[in-house]
Amino acid sequence: MKLEIITPEANIFSGEAKSVSLPGLDGIFQVLNNHAPVISALKEGSLVIELEAPLNEEQKNDMISVDSPEKITVFIKGGVAELNQNKLIVLAE
Repeated sequence: MKLEIITPEANIFSGEAKSVSLPGLDGIFQVLNNHAPVISALKEGSLVIELEAPLNEEQKNDMISVDSPEKITVFIKGGVAELNQNKLIVLAE
């Protein structure tokens, strides 16, 4: 699925992901390829992302913690996530 993580200051990440775990208001939930459409508010926590391909140099920045070549973590203070037609957009603080 296509993933975009955006804050008011910058575009944090844009790329292809196998799965994303998100800190929803009622707990952590995960979305995978071909997941049903969803909109959710997010609380403070970590987005754990399994990538389709290793993170390249152009995608790296200070907001991304690299756990392994194909697994990254992004800490957020809150936000909203929308998944529709295999495209996940996270508007984060």
